[in-house]
Amino acid sequence: MMKYPGALNSKLPTIGTTIFTIMSQKAQDNQAINLSQGFPDFPVSSDLINMVSKYMKQGYNQYAPMAGVMKLREAIAEKVNNLYSCIYDPESEITITSGATQAIHTAISAVVKEGDEVIVFDPAYDCYVPSIELNGGKPIFAQLNFPDYSINWEEVKKLIKQKTKMIIINSPHNPTGSILSASDLMKLEKITQNTDIVILSDEVYEHIIFENYEHQSVARFPKLAERSFIVSSFGKTYHATGWKLGYCIAPKNLMTEFRKVHQFMVFSANHPFQMALADFNQRAEEYTMLSEFYLQKRDYFRELIKGSRFKVMPCKGTYFQLLGYDTISKESDLKYADLLVTQQKIAAIPVSVFYHKPQDNKVLRFCFAKSNETLEKAAKILCNI
Repeated sequence: MMKYPGALNSKLPTIGTTIFTIMSQKAQDNQAINLSQGFPDFPVSSDLINMVSKYMKQGYNQYAPMAGVMKLREAIAEKVNNLYSCIYDPESEITITSGATQAIHTAISAVVKEGDEVIVFDPAYDCYVPSIELNGGKPIFAQLNFPDYSINWEEVKKLIKQKTKMIIINSPHNPTGSILSASDLMKLEKITQNTDIVILSDEVYEHIIFENYEHQSVARFPKLAERSFIVSSFGKTYHATGWKLGYCIAPKNLMTEFRKVHQFMVFSANHPFQMALADFNQRAEEYTMLSEFYLQKRDYFRELIKGSRFKVMPCKGTYFQLLGYDTISKESDLKYADLLVTQQKIAAIPVSVFYHKPQDNKVLRFCFAKSNETLEKAAKILCNI
């Protein structure tokens, strides 16, 4: 085995392999049903597949424009205006990225410098903190209130200091399924006014929101929009997570800095997929009906496990359902998740791993973006525990 002969100080000494990789591998090794990693197990639209094939055959197989195919950026601008009444210039304020994670890392890299502080809400999706630390920033944690995972804005206000450069928000929220209200966004707007703080708004589940709630995009709030990067995902919307395509929208001055990093990080995203998505995005029903599609799956999963001993927690958005197990076992969520995948043959994600200092509320995250057959098999196992 080869080994680097010099001294190497890791830039991420506390970071190991992501929990999603670990649990998916354990699911495979144990031939378990995988409700851990968030990806659908049903097909992508055949029409969309055919559109990709068409553009491949037409020769769109070389580099796309650095900022993305113009007709796709124009389609995004039109959609954002229709949904949120906010106008973005497709020429200078929208960039297509190789997935939402790349967009998040690029936005952080574009503005966060050595010593800058970034407020992150715990539990937090696991890509935020490593990106902050790789850029020399310092994550400052505000803990969401359990069990509704709401934000204490007075606490956030106290965390804002001279060094605060960015606040990262995520709604609908992964891993908890909570959402931010219009009141939340107005409070954020108020505490950031007269500051230079940049907002990074992770909105990849914007089209998966339930019970007649409306997604409160930062784009709806002009005073927030003018200081915000907004990130979304085609993979989440069109059931194609493996395509790794997303986008970022931001005012021109922020997007200028974003593109400086983007061009040297990936240069451009997949060309034929962009061409196909530009066409497919014209079918508004594909995203406006997505909430209803996943609401049926959420409710079907809940109905199937109604007789189980697990506690069903609120899920207002995303395709993740939290289940409490404190009346079933006193094991830590890490240990209990391991027992489930090895002994019961079902994989879930322990929520404690999303905290910077693990907080174990005896809660696991299950993905219901699965076929009914998969959900039925999973529910049968859960109901027998």
